[in-house]
Amino acid sequence: MKSKAKFITACGALAAAAGLVTAAVFGCNEKMEEHVVGKAEPVTVASTEPTTLPTYDYAPSEKGMTEKAKMLLKQNKDIVGWIKIDQTKVDYPIVKDPGEIPEGVAYYGGEEYEVNSYYLEHGVDRQLHREGAMFMDFRDNFGSVEDEQSENIVIYGHNMANNTMLGSIRRYRQDYEFFKAAPFIELSSNYRDYDYVICCCAITSGHTYTDFGYWDMEELDDEETFNKYISLARGRQLFDTGVDVKYGDKLLTLSTCYADEDNSRFIIIARRLRDGEKSGSLDTIERTEEYKKAHAPTEPSTEETTEAAQ
Repeated sequence: MKSKAKFITACGALAAAAGLVTAAVFGCNEKMEEHVVGKAEPVTVASTEPTTLPTYDYAPSEKGMTEKAKMLLKQNKDIVGWIKIDQTKVDYPIVKDPGEIPEGVAYYGGEEYEVNSYYLEHGVDRQLHREGAMFMDFRDNFGSVEDEQSENIVIYGHNMANNTMLGSIRRYRQDYEFFKAAPFIELSSNYRDYDYVICCCAITSGHTYTDFGYWDMEELDDEETFNKYISLARGRQLFDTGVDVKYGDKLLTLSTCYADEDNSRFIIIARRLRDGEKSGSLDTIERTEEYKKAHAPTEPSTEETTEAAQ
């Protein structure tokens, strides 16, 4: 297995090749001492190599695998879906990290890799790319049976200086009003499409000793664990979206680097739309009671009413 030191050195080598510090963004498990992270602004230079993947229209399918998924899986067996966010450059296939890769596996080039590390430096085509790929945590389940899907899907991506990968989502923390313009995320599995609404944008630590190890919180099976996850995220949020979240909602967490000085991350948490809610219309989204009270129309005072009558 590649040692931690060797893996971190490899990330540093990528940074040197780019002339900047690489924004290595990955999930953590008990074998990893801490995350590797890059500069907040900018962090990585994109590869100039053109993508080899064609673009397909994603058609939902109630039965079996979609035709798009069948085509993509011919190129990479790790593909588990597609993600798209309007008004950003996020429009990519998603691969699931294959987990620990032993030496000698030809499909992955024959080298050994730690969990959540292969797609940091490989594209969907499994070729070396500085921008890597958008990848799902190796422990996540995003299959055809919804009851078996992870309560919290965690997806990692580099914070690219040219806004590719997850670089363009920095706008949510630079311009809080941007949330109103692009509050929805389309996340498709290999079997059907789902819509999510962003409920929290936060900056948090990437150290393993933090009390908010979001990368280790995919299975929010009980209400106490679920509520703790949301509470810890809300405590770090940059602004109040007002989007209601409750136990039973399916969550999506996007993770990218923020700053290397304090090994921090920028994360976006979204929840799957409920019955009656519609993608594209925030007016249909259930809001928290606190948000509704704070934004309730104010009753005119008696003095204002009298003046208006005159």
